[in-house]
Amino acid sequence: MDRPRPRPQPVRSVGRRLCRLALVAGWLALGAGAVHAADLPEPLWAYGYATPPAPGDQPRPPTVPRTSRDLRTNEPAAEQTRLRHVAGSRAAFSRVDIRDSGNVADWFPEDHPPMPNVVVHGPASLGPASWGCALCHLPTGRGRPENAPVAGQPVAYFLRQLEDFRNGARASADPRKPNTPLMTGLARAMSPAEMQAAAEYFGAMKWTPWTRVVETDRVPVTRIEGNLFQPTGEDRTEPIAGRIIEVPADVEQTEVLRNPRAGFIAYVPPGSIARGRDLVTTGGQRGAGGRTVPGRTLACAACHGPDLMGLADVPGIAGRSPSYLVRQLYDLQSGTRRGKSAPLMLPVVAQLTGDDLVAIAAYVTSLPPPSAPPP
Repeated sequence: MDRPRPRPQPVRSVGRRLCRLALVAGWLALGAGAVHAADLPEPLWAYGYATPPAPGDQPRPPTVPRTSRDLRTNEPAAEQTRLRHVAGSRAAFSRVDIRDSGNVADWFPEDHPPMPNVVVHGPASLGPASWGCALCHLPTGRGRPENAPVAGQPVAYFLRQLEDFRNGARASADPRKPNTPLMTGLARAMSPAEMQAAAEYFGAMKWTPWTRVVETDRVPVTRIEGNLFQPTGEDRTEPIAGRIIEVPADVEQTEVLRNPRAGFIAYVPPGSIARGRDLVTTGGQRGAGGRTVPGRTLACAACHGPDLMGLADVPGIAGRSPSYLVRQLYDLQSGTRRGKSAPLMLPVVAQLTGDDLVAIAAYVTSLPPPSAPPP
């Protein structure tokens, strides 16, 4: 009698199992007794702040601000209603149109698949108070330094993050960061069908990096607006001081017009890319007395794939915003990001220093997109 064939396992569970095996082996190599939660000062620059939270600051409750097309008093009405254009687009939008969170302006419809209603208008249950996903994450899903780059992420991973927001399992280590309460409010308002539609839309797009990494010991003088560093335009520089300063390549295109083709520049400390390469590819291991001594972390490819573009339901990290990457690593260290997949990252982040976070993000962001397969 023929034996029944084993049922094939989903790619997701196989990928998760391989990741767990790799991390268990890494944990043993590091020595479980040596792994401890890092007690690091908050990398304020990654959260878009210049000063620490005030004593007693608490996270904001989940909320979705009401959308409005009202004219603002701090800008001439004619400037707010004047139609604008960007190079290469046939569309025309006013400033009122561009900041309308319930009806996202789309400069380049040809750059992406047709957007589902939830991506353009937001959860239907919120009515006129809704925010479309593409306002912050852009129609192309590339996002900006103050939020998340979601294009090309696995559908299962995307859905898991929405559930983590809904359940309060994903929060920011800095209680002032407004993204978390906004995302929590939106996730709780979304129907399962809307979640699936958003996940499939962004997951269907190929990730294309748009952040140029520059090593330097001095950076342009910047100001912070809306958790985003922006050059002041002054002919002055200041020491980078161990930070990553991520700025728009063109402030007008990014901030005024929200052009989804206008990228960013990430200034990183000299030598950080090479140091990050060592940490990302080997875990920072080193030779001693003819043997290999484990480093402070584990090689990223075991879970994120050999090109760091994601594996099964594990997210891609290559070429994405370094500010975002450092925030997530620090949130995991501090215990404020504690979803179902967080335990898998604990041995990875436990012993990382602030300089390690900078180096890892600098290297990962600098990675070019994988080469196209030969024809």
